[in-house]
This record gives sequence, structure tokens and C-alpha cells, in this order.
Amino acid sequence: MSAWYVKNVPIGERVVRVVVGLGGAVAAVLLVPGVMGWVAGASVAGLALTGLVGFCPMCAMVGRKPVG
Repeated sequence: MSAWYVKNVPIGERVVRVVVGLGGAVAAVLLVPGVMGWVAGASVAGLALTGLVGFCPMCAMVGRKPVG
């Protein structure tokens, strides 16, 4: 376990975050024209990143307990 962060997202939620994040990012880039599509895609890709890493800073701020 790292002293830098503690995983606070359970495995089932992590899978959902990755799938929804990647799908949303692709949809945003393809469906929203111009720069706003890329901005929206990058924002939703952050959801996939929290799923891959297993740590959500916003969940930590509201006091979500570590997994395991």
C-alpha cells in the first residue's frame, strides 16, 4: 500500500467508471463539434482515470472510506 494514496473505489465501481468514462469520452469527441467536444471528452476521461487508478479525490474529500 502506498503512502501517497489509498484506494477508495471498489472493483465493481471501478469497472463501471472505466467503461462509462471511455464511452463518454469517445461520444463527446464524436458528437460535440469543435474544441468543446475535446474539452468534454477530456473531462469524462477523468472518470476512466479514477477507475484505472482506484482513487477518487472527490470521494476522499467527502470522507469515503478506503477499500479493503
